[in-house]
Amino acid sequence: MRTLCASTLISEVFVIGFAGLVAMKSDDHSMATVWTVCGVAMLLSVVLCGMITRPGGVQLGWALQIALIVSGFVLPTMFFLGALFAGLWGASVYYGRKIDEAKARWAAEAG
Repeated sequence: MRTLCASTLISEVFVIGFAGLVAMKSDDHSMATVWTVCGVAMLLSVVLCGMITRPGGVQLGWALQIALIVSGFVLPTMFFLGALFAGLWGASVYYGRKIDEAKARWAAEAG
């Protein structure tokens, strides 16, 4: 599960960074505000890569996905991208757990 979820989170770092570049051109928000919010979200994505298997890691990942969708109120394209990454996150968690179960089963059969 860790590999699939981490790859989704690292991809989100790039999407958040590019969204920050687009949002920076808006006159509604200062550059400091845009990069503070984007920087925190990017840092959270990277930190979550190491926390996925810990208690609450997947739930924090879901919170990040919801925040990405909500960021669509600032940058409308993020409604689509946030929903897309929420779907990827859900698939990563689901299939990652199935892969982990299969690996454990194969290890038990081999041992």
